Amino acid sequence: MSAATEILAEPYPDDAARLAAVRRRDRAADGRFVYAVLTTGVYCRPSCAARPARTENIVFFPSCAAAERAGYRPCKRCRPDGQDQAARQAEVVARACRMIEVAEETPSLDALAAAAGLSRFHFHRLFREVTGVTPRDYAAACRAARLRRALGEAPTVTEALYGAGYGSNGRFYEAAPAILGMRPGEWRDGGRDAEIRFALGQSSLGAVLVAATDRGVCAIELGDDPQALLDAFQDRFPKARLVGGDAAFEALVARVVGLVEAPRREGPDLPLDLRGTAFQQRVWKALREIPPGRTATYADVAARIGAPGATRAVARACAANRVAVAIPCHRVVRTGGALSGYRWGVARKRALLAREAEG
Repeated sequence: MSAATEILAEPYPDDAARLAAVRRRDRAADGRFVYAVLTTGVYCRPSCAARPARTENIVFFPSCAAAERAGYRPCKRCRPDGQDQAARQAEVVARACRMIEVAEETPSLDALAAAAGLSRFHFHRLFREVTGVTPRDYAAACRAARLRRALGEAPTVTEALYGAGYGSNGRFYEAAPAILGMRPGEWRDGGRDAEIRFALGQSSLGAVLVAATDRGVCAIELGDDPQALLDAFQDRFPKARLVGGDAAFEALVARVVGLVEAPRREGPDLPLDLRGTAFQQRVWKALREIPPGRTATYADVAARIGAPGATRAVARACAANRVAVAIPCHRVVRTGGALSGYRWGVARKRALLAREAEG
């Protein structure tokens, strides 16, 4: 069975593996088993921060109920029979996120930490661990989202920028190209005067739409209907100047189709024009580091970018990717190896993985 499609084995198959998980306080093991200490009569989560017991005094149970039937009581520190620490921390961060999202002006770190009942340092570390970004970066992403909405609703760009929370024209126009991919006025007018080159190709996995700005490829879309791909792309920027590809651009399209048909150990060094939040950019960079023929879980990617609690956010970043194959979100699978959703269809995801595994 290939490395790309194999089902991952049970990570804690025996007492030796479970003991190793307890010694390293592995949060991923929480919910899979509990351990009890003979000398105290207490059972704990694998991630419990209590002082480690001697190996000969540790026994394992598949559940809290099994441990309690054997006469053990739950640890008051890690509370294995209640909501786990990760869930409690996620609630704290979720409340902070809502506080940032509804505020007219970005709350200070002190205000966020005070609302969470934590120190500045502890809150900042927890927020980044759960979301993958700092509170400041999260606030910037929220402000960027408000900006996109405001540009479509406000009568002028000036009103939109102040409505989105930008304090000055200078800061706004400095940040706008990275957020929008074009000048604010162009975005507001549906991409008016913005030039985007595009071409349609055909592969064994269906139609391929490739689009690029002067900075690089901004879209690689796969589908069954070429016209549907083009219509959806035009709907994003209805007033942009879409320019058919010349010979040089057609050569770029051919490289992309070649990457779909025959993935190689080193894919073409495509210039990319990626637009996303700081967190999305980190996820997409991590995806490009997964070798062809290999897969990683969403949890693996979250750990790789230093945000082990942000598995769901990683999944959303994968779903937001519009550059198929070049940003290989098809190499990310669920824990256990099952194929999850894919913007361009699970069948295409399976085919891409199979081709990479072959060679």
